Amino acid sequence: MRVRCVRLSGTRTGDLLDAVAARCERLVSGSVKHVAERHRQRRLIGLMLAAPLLVAAPAAILFPPLIGMPATLWAGAAILGVPLLLAAMVAVSGRTGFASAGALLYGVVTLATIVAAAGGASSPAALVLGALVFEAWWTGRTRLAAFGGAVASLVALALQALMGAELMHGAAVPAAADWLIPLAYLGFVLPRLATWVEDSAEATTSRETRLEDIVEAVVLRMDLAGEVADASAQARRILGLAPQLLLSSGLFDRLHVADRVAYLCALGDLREDQGFRSVHARIRVPGSAGSAATDFRPFVIEMMRPTADEKSITMLVRAADAVEPRALGDAAESRELASSRILAAVSHELRTPLNSIIGFSDMMLHGMAGVFADPRQKEYVGLVRDSGSHLLSVVNSILDVSKIESGTFTTNPETFRFAEAVEASRAMLMRQAAEKNVDLTVDVAPEVGEIHADNRAVRQMIINLVSNAIKFTPEGGAVRIGAHRIGSRLHFWVSDTGIGIPAQDLTRIGQPFVQVENDYTRRFNGAGLGLSLVKGLVALHQGTMSIESEPGRGTTVTISLPVERPARGSNSSAAILEMTGTRSKEAHDGTFRKIA
Repeated sequence: MRVRCVRLSGTRTGDLLDAVAARCERLVSGSVKHVAERHRQRRLIGLMLAAPLLVAAPAAILFPPLIGMPATLWAGAAILGVPLLLAAMVAVSGRTGFASAGALLYGVVTLATIVAAAGGASSPAALVLGALVFEAWWTGRTRLAAFGGAVASLVALALQALMGAELMHGAAVPAAADWLIPLAYLGFVLPRLATWVEDSAEATTSRETRLEDIVEAVVLRMDLAGEVADASAQARRILGLAPQLLLSSGLFDRLHVADRVAYLCALGDLREDQGFRSVHARIRVPGSAGSAATDFRPFVIEMMRPTADEKSITMLVRAADAVEPRALGDAAESRELASSRILAAVSHELRTPLNSIIGFSDMMLHGMAGVFADPRQKEYVGLVRDSGSHLLSVVNSILDVSKIESGTFTTNPETFRFAEAVEASRAMLMRQAAEKNVDLTVDVAPEVGEIHADNRAVRQMIINLVSNAIKFTPEGGAVRIGAHRIGSRLHFWVSDTGIGIPAQDLTRIGQPFVQVENDYTRRFNGAGLGLSLVKGLVALHQGTMSIESEPGRGTTVTISLPVERPARGSNSSAAILEMTGTRSKEAHDGTFRKIA
């Protein structure tokens, strides 16, 4: 916990107060987290440690002539021991209820005794009874505390009269030297009053000059030991946390474990020297309204230490989306590309063993390694071959999607007849359609002719769309491939009489690894990459893609491609996304529409 040290014009008195405050701060129990409560306990402990020094001197002078040396020694032991015991209770327990009452009682008894020994209410020493009011307010900083001190002062005034009449038999006579008692106490009060006045002046300084009100961030001040001493009220709005929850090690405890190393490294650099550090970290904050769960959200922590002599570090905690959007966007894009490259590398490593599995399975199925002793063995090998083929197709799709997203997918445009690409694709999928008793037909208009594009990519579009249509069309349904030419663009579509797509799922279609979940689709395997790959290939050809669907009636996917070579320098990834009544954030997904 950082101790705020205020120097009084660079004097030794100011240095002494700083040292005393620091020592008292260390005595406050670590269980006390609230900064205001820590300051209150620090003041109470400091007062209890200083009280014996203030009371012992006048007691040693005034008591012996009136009550004798033995009684004076007993009184001195109580004067020295009681406040030290109260300070120890506060330091160990972190609670001030009993100690505050004990301190007030201690002040009443000791001051009443001193005033009585000095000659009673007529003595200048009676002015010291005002210390009960001031010290009670100074410790608690509330009107209630000051009122309690005033009541205690009246009690002490009555008690000193009783002591003077009954115990000391009125022997004490006021003397001019008694002025030294209130004057000595005044010397103890003035430095603290100067500190309080300076603090008040800082608190009333124009709000425009406060860092907390200039920046859109949570302002934290940390000592060089790494403990937060102060947190601005903006923590409630930006983090959803009370400022006191960030004090001491509260901020560090809320950092994601994976981000703590970077945070500590930046903090360590600033502890060694002046400078500026910035760390991206996830902080645990409360969940959404009505939820008891917590959540880790990204923030940027900026740390500043203007000079090497500065004894504290100022930190700004900002929401990640409010700091350098362009830099954050570049960082997110870099992470996405890195993820794509890793995925592509892993997928590439999978292809070699998969090709071996498929190849050796085919050899065994054709009897090249001998005849199976049990028909079930052949069935099992067939399942291995089919599973390997399916996994290889998924791996190939992942590689293609990764290349498209990372911008490394290469196209080889050439001129070819579109009808031939459709026929070749239909021939590949006829068996799949026949197994499901799905009628697969082709209706390509004669004027379609030739198209200048990547032949393999166009075939991949058709195969993926037709394969999806067959897979999600119930037995006895129909799938149709159609195409016609309008001006300089080719429009082709794949329609089916399948299950259709609900309106709420249209915006998710075309995203990698996304599938519409319902009772029908759960029966089919798939990685959700087919339409994502088609979408990327369409964008590479400066095309657009639209989906028209109605649950229970079927789906039609329409693709529009330029017939001729795209103009040089044009954006090859510019595809338009429109949705009936909705504009999506992604401008390259094609057009999604729902039949009314």
